[in-house]
Amino acid sequence: MPSHLDADHSAVQPPERGALDALITQTRRLRGGVDAVRRGTGGESEEDAGLRLRWQRALCELAVHQLDDLGGHLDQLRDGLPAAPGEAGVPGSPLAWDEPPSPPGGETTDTYGTLGAAYGAVPTPRASAPLTSTAPLVSRVGSAEWNLLTDEVSWSDELYAIFGRTHTDGPLPLDELPSWLVPEDQPGLAAAFTDCLVDGRPIDREFRLVRPDGAVRTVHMVGEPVLDDDGGTASMWAVVRDVSELRRSERAVQETGDTLRRERHLAQAERRLAVELQESVLPPWRGAPRFHHGDAPAGGALDLAAHYLPSATGALIGGDWYDAMELPDGSTLLTAGDLTGHGVAATSGMAMLLGAIRGMAVAGISPGALMEHLNQLLDSAAQPALGSAVCCRYAPEERTLTWAQAGHPPPLLFRGGEGRALDRPEGVLLGVATGAAYEERTEQLSPGDLLVLHTDGLAPRSTQLGAPADQAGTADGDEAAGTEPRTGTERLLGLAARFGDARTAQECVRAVAEEFGDREREDDACVLVARVGS
Repeated sequence: MPSHLDADHSAVQPPERGALDALITQTRRLRGGVDAVRRGTGGESEEDAGLRLRWQRALCELAVHQLDDLGGHLDQLRDGLPAAPGEAGVPGSPLAWDEPPSPPGGETTDTYGTLGAAYGAVPTPRASAPLTSTAPLVSRVGSAEWNLLTDEVSWSDELYAIFGRTHTDGPLPLDELPSWLVPEDQPGLAAAFTDCLVDGRPIDREFRLVRPDGAVRTVHMVGEPVLDDDGGTASMWAVVRDVSELRRSERAVQETGDTLRRERHLAQAERRLAVELQESVLPPWRGAPRFHHGDAPAGGALDLAAHYLPSATGALIGGDWYDAMELPDGSTLLTAGDLTGHGVAATSGMAMLLGAIRGMAVAGISPGALMEHLNQLLDSAAQPALGSAVCCRYAPEERTLTWAQAGHPPPLLFRGGEGRALDRPEGVLLGVATGAAYEERTEQLSPGDLLVLHTDGLAPRSTQLGAPADQAGTADGDEAAGTEPRTGTERLLGLAARFGDARTAQECVRAVAEEFGDREREDDACVLVARVGS
């Protein structure tokens, strides 16, 4: 049985990294170019040149923000599921970049020109070309200057578009700008203006703008005061970037990540519950129990062992079961089965069926009649389900096995180093047909015989419930080896020699685990081995 401690193991596969790593490297190199431009914007002393360089530096700051956003998204895409808030790689958080080398001399102007074209702006505080790209995450960038001495206000064409105003409306005075924001953001922007104009602090913040048409846009403003010869504030300039679509995309990514994390947590919790329920119902055999009543001959005792084989992914906990128990009349119940579905619903349904089987077997109901009652139970259940099962009643005094099946692989009998499947009595899947009848067959066993009950998860997915061995699917491992494909039943029969050499049922189960342990099994499965004492 699998431990519930395995329930949290994730089977998520990492995405292809090569292309993303190359793109991240290119983004970092571009950011290095932006840093080089920013470092080169502080050498001129003339007023016009200084104003142009400050303008360049503002555009570089905006480019840095955009590249940090892009870098965060690329890292998140490479790493998989978004991290929890506050962890590295969250959209909108600064990215920890490796410091790139400065570009060779003479490249500063070209780099700036590329950035200016990308943001739809030119290196002048009074004009900017309209942004022509229609890509949803490309930001509009506008510029403004407020002259505090003449009350003159200059806006670029793009800034009018961001605010939803026309040239006829005119630009907004500085003191009216906060009133265009959502109420929660107004005090923050007013305080930022005060710090800029009084204390000379630069502005670098986001706020939500309410346009005349009622649309709310998120904009990012970078600005600085311009001082006169006496050190007083003569004017203030700003560059405004519309980041609404970018932030909306970030929120969508964050919400999707939160949903994925919740779903993953719920899936892990459900799997833990399914595993614990399965472990609490199936027999927790650690040794090989022997069922033998005092009135039975010594050679009629059964040596028992069982094994649960999880799916290749380990994430699918189904409704497979196995069971063996002594009955009041001295006989032994042997059963195996599979209920459709996975998760808590399948394991709880399996627990219900197994409890019904045990109760009816203790009451003395024969295997055929027991299957009829199980079929009626599933047929009348509130949640429709299908199941397959095999139920055997072993009488140790006579060494006879009476059994019935419902769309399930028949038991395998191994004797004298050879194995065969028992002839199947008639019986359809549980829950398929109301009032279905189930036949019984009786098999005479001998000392040393080995009986193997298993569920159909050993075979590939193409195998249908209860399909005969010659109609079942193939095993990928056999195809890869160039041999004739074999079904799960055929592979079990191929272990006849090893079973013949085994001294206990537990050794037989170990052989089964070695045979199927490295297979790419799509579903889980159970194997129950009963060895008649010799």
